[in-house]
Amino acid sequence: MEYDLPAELSVEVDGPIRTVVLNRPDVFNAVNEPLHSGLADVWEQLAADHDARVVILTGAGRAFCSGGDLDWITSFLDDPVARDASLVAGARIVDEMLRFPLPVIAAVNGPAVGLGCTLAVFSDIVLLSETAYLADPHVTVGLVAGDGGAAFWSLLTPILRSREYLYTGDRIPAATAVELGLATRVVSPDAVLTEARRCAERLAAQSPEALRGTKRLLNGVLARALGDALPEGFAAEGASMRSVEHRERLLALRPPAGPA
Repeated sequence: MEYDLPAELSVEVDGPIRTVVLNRPDVFNAVNEPLHSGLADVWEQLAADHDARVVILTGAGRAFCSGGDLDWITSFLDDPVARDASLVAGARIVDEMLRFPLPVIAAVNGPAVGLGCTLAVFSDIVLLSETAYLADPHVTVGLVAGDGGAAFWSLLTPILRSREYLYTGDRIPAATAVELGLATRVVSPDAVLTEARRCAERLAAQSPEALRGTKRLLNGVLARALGDALPEGFAAEGASMRSVEHRERLLALRPPAGPA
């Protein structure tokens, strides 16, 4: 099957296993508009690949995904059309992952921040490198953690623990992420992809219909538990994108302009 995706996102084919690679290693796989659009489109294309049985999701280079590209998200401050389009695509990414029929193994080879964290925890099995960490820093830039964090984490973790990390945006070390229920297990840095492939091969050998049916039941429980929380979360995030405080906090992250 031919995949129609931007250069920032690739699909590698190995028998029944598909490896989806976030491919902006020079910027730690920060999400720009093409990568964001690709992440919204890839799940439907994977589901249409009748030879696929399991998907591995990982990042090129030293990071899984460092979150939104600063230049891209700063452009939203004065471009409401692009801002709203990003929210629609973000909601589609989460919805597509919840409805996706095949098991997804996140091979988290490095930092998974913001949307990267969401991509990881929405996967079925999450393998974290010992040197990786999760973080959702929405609140630190004046945004509601609406793209999965506030709604989804509370189904996975003790709410008192998840509150602290969502309110502060602090990094969650790999071992702590497993303890909290945000990841499956920790593996050595040089074994992340090897372990992901070993797990994928085992799942690919299972009955496809039994595996799909089991995932459908599990994700149906999650979808019902989430209810309207995800749409409400994206709406709240969109409202906070229009705030003066978000503008000020985001602009403060940009390096000062050099001399003319």
